[in-house]
Amino acid sequence: MATGAINVVRGIRSSDDELLQIYNHSESVALVVDSPQFFNRLAESLIPRADVRFVVLLWGEKSCLNSKAVKGMPLYDYREVIELGRESHHTLLQSCKRGEYQESETIGPGDVATLMYTSGTSGTPKGVMLTHQNLLHQIRNMWDIVPAEAGDRFLSMLPPWHAYERACEYFIFTYGIEQVYTNVQNLKDDLKQYQPHYLISVPLVYETLYRSIQKQISSSSAARKLVALALINISLLYMEAKRVYEGRVLAEKHGQRSSIIILIDWLLGRIVAALLWPLHNLGVKLVYSKIHSSIGISKAGISGGGSLPTNIDRFFEAISVKVQNGYGLTETSPVVAARRPNCNVLGTVGHPLKHTEIKIVDAETGNILPYGSKGIVKIRGPQVMKGYYKNPSATSEAIDVEGWFNTGDIGWIVPKHSMGQSRQCGGMLVLEGRAKDTIVLSTGENVEPAELEAAAMRSNLIQQIVVIGQDQRRLGALIVPNKDELLAKAKMLSIIDETSELSKEKMMSLLYNDVKTWTAGCSFQIGPILILDEPFTIDNGLMTATMKVRRDKVAAKYSEQITNLYKVENA
Repeated sequence: MATGAINVVRGIRSSDDELLQIYNHSESVALVVDSPQFFNRLAESLIPRADVRFVVLLWGEKSCLNSKAVKGMPLYDYREVIELGRESHHTLLQSCKRGEYQESETIGPGDVATLMYTSGTSGTPKGVMLTHQNLLHQIRNMWDIVPAEAGDRFLSMLPPWHAYERACEYFIFTYGIEQVYTNVQNLKDDLKQYQPHYLISVPLVYETLYRSIQKQISSSSAARKLVALALINISLLYMEAKRVYEGRVLAEKHGQRSSIIILIDWLLGRIVAALLWPLHNLGVKLVYSKIHSSIGISKAGISGGGSLPTNIDRFFEAISVKVQNGYGLTETSPVVAARRPNCNVLGTVGHPLKHTEIKIVDAETGNILPYGSKGIVKIRGPQVMKGYYKNPSATSEAIDVEGWFNTGDIGWIVPKHSMGQSRQCGGMLVLEGRAKDTIVLSTGENVEPAELEAAAMRSNLIQQIVVIGQDQRRLGALIVPNKDELLAKAKMLSIIDETSELSKEKMMSLLYNDVKTWTAGCSFQIGPILILDEPFTIDNGLMTATMKVRRDKVAAKYSEQITNLYKVENA
């Protein structure tokens, strides 16, 4: 990238066919591979069918490579590439000393720095052209979200090639910050060992941490469990009162309440918070400090790449772990908006980054909607991509003549209030789901599945859920159950004894009742459910690299079961 070359990045979990398609479509000329094992995997599937001029091996020995595949092909390991660079630099210096000056093209802000092929939840990958200006915008403006200092430690478990991770890395290294890489298996141990100041990850990781903490509390003695849960509930009430008097409560409507009511709200918030503060502080000393010592995250957790469930958001706030939710897309390099540390309003993705404009438009007419109204989110700013590579029709569909990028997300902007519970929230963005994810029932009603899924995921019996129901009378759901929790609950309710197994019918009954309970406050209810044995993972192609479920892939894989589910339902 520093020399003006364009890199095309992809993870090793991608299929060989997909990698070949991307290599050829991007007109790449060489391969950079991470290990001999991965190269040997590509030796038969990709290399014979692609124009590969040379190969760079990052780790491992060249002697371990498939000898037939590399015959006659220039091959460099990482050390050799570094040495080539030193030699070139030395040669250039010597020629300058002799008065021989070389002319070279300079890199412009609008030049493409990288091609990133989207692996979204639906559709075929498109090559997103991100320029040097796009990436520099992120580096220069992320400090407003993460005011990190040299020496701070970040822990990340995102794919290094993903837009979210790359932007964070460039920012981190620019400010002299230490980066620690981890994965799902080592997350718990690495949090404890490295005690990071910041954790950069996706919502699923915070959900995993939440469940781990809850499990730890549940396995404590009865007395400790009672005390811990009581203090957490008190802290939740304390934070709720604190949000009221600090003006950090969401409000969709413009209507301003009377000064008297605003004053009463403020006073009540102050009084309740003052009364609960000693107990909250006790919780910090007795319970939360132990959680902090096991997970670190002394400054903040940064969440992006998906929807952060409200209960997870509130829980971490209650135990004094700051989680800042953000929003972005590969096409926007990626960060568009994020919650600032001094104004962390739950339920939002914060204010836009500097030099970034956001507007909400009506999906049908394209007219700009007022604050508080839901519609399609559009973005304009220096981080918006140059376009889709070799795909002008998709580019013109995504970016209009005025430079506004259509995100395809549904959201609204919080109205501005000078006083009251929402005075700090004005101008913040709130997301409601993807326009493409909207389920249209046969009754003509539109349903955003994200709300129902987030509510249902509060159940510890559910590991994963996807709401379905396109063109049906009722909504349904595909559920990957948490079998250990189901078994424990069945025993607790005396549905089965210690030696019995839990039947599918009893499992279904427990899940259905839990789903009904947790989604009771939603506008729509879930009807028939299908229990799945195999979880949605990156490896089986049912999740993206940032751990979002690929709805189209799930629907395709289980299409027959879904059809049968509704046949029984409609019989």
